[in-house]
Amino acid sequence: MPDYEQILADAAWPYWEAEAEIAKRFFAKATDEDHLFYLRAQLWKELNPVDGYFNGLHRELSRLVDIFPEVDKEIDRHDYHFLLTQLTEEFNHYVVLADIFEHLMGRPISPDDTVQLSEEKKLGDLRRDFMEKNDPLLKAAVGFTEGGGARLFREGAKLSGSTVNDMTAKAMQTIFDDEEDHYRVQAQEAIRHIKTEDDLIHMTDAIRAVSLQRVCMRAEMFRDTMTDAEIDAFIAENERLPS
Repeated sequence: MPDYEQILADAAWPYWEAEAEIAKRFFAKATDEDHLFYLRAQLWKELNPVDGYFNGLHRELSRLVDIFPEVDKEIDRHDYHFLLTQLTEEFNHYVVLADIFEHLMGRPISPDDTVQLSEEKKLGDLRRDFMEKNDPLLKAAVGFTEGGGARLFREGAKLSGSTVNDMTAKAMQTIFDDEEDHYRVQAQEAIRHIKTEDDLIHMTDAIRAVSLQRVCMRAEMFRDTMTDAEIDAFIAENERLPS
C-alpha cells in the first residue's frame, strides 16, 4: 500500500515551509507596530476559525450548549469532548496572543482591535466552498491543511531577546504544542476516503489549493516580508526536496 500520509504531507510541505520562512523573516526585523499589525489579524483568526468545522467560537459554543442533551444519545461523548477541547484550545490561543497585544498597546483589548484581512477572507471562502460541495475528499483536505503544519508557531516559539519576543515565544509554544500533531490526526481521517488513484489526486490538488491560499494569507499578515516571486521560487525549490 502507498504511504498516503507521506504523500499528503509531501503535497503540503513546500507551502508549510513557505509559511515558516515568511514568519522567520518577519520576526527577524519586526517592530512593535509590525507585531501589532499581525496580532490584529491573528487574533481575528483565533476568534473566528473558519476551517469547515468551526465557524466562530461564539456560534460553536452556542451550538455545543444546544446539543449537550444529546450526549450519549445521538452524539458520542468522545466526539463531544473532542469539540469541547478544540474550543478551549482555540480560546486559549486568543488569550495568550491578546496578552501580547495589550502589553504593546498599554490598554485593554476591544472587539474593534481585531481585523479580517482580504487574503484571510479568500481562505475562508475557499474552505467553505470545499465544505459545501459535500465531497468527503475535499472536506478531509480542509481538515488536513488546518494550521499549516503549525509552522508559524514553530518559528515564533524560537524568539528571544526582548519582552515582546519572550511573550511571543511563550504564546507560540503553547499553540504549537496544541497544533503540532493535528495534521497527523486529520491524515488518518483523510486516508479513509482514498479508494483510487483519482481520489488521491483530487485530495492532493485540494490540499495544494488551500495551502497556497494559506501562504497568501500569511504574506499579507506579515506585511509582504517575501515578494510573490520569492515565495514562488521558495515553493518550487522545496517541492524538489524530500520532506
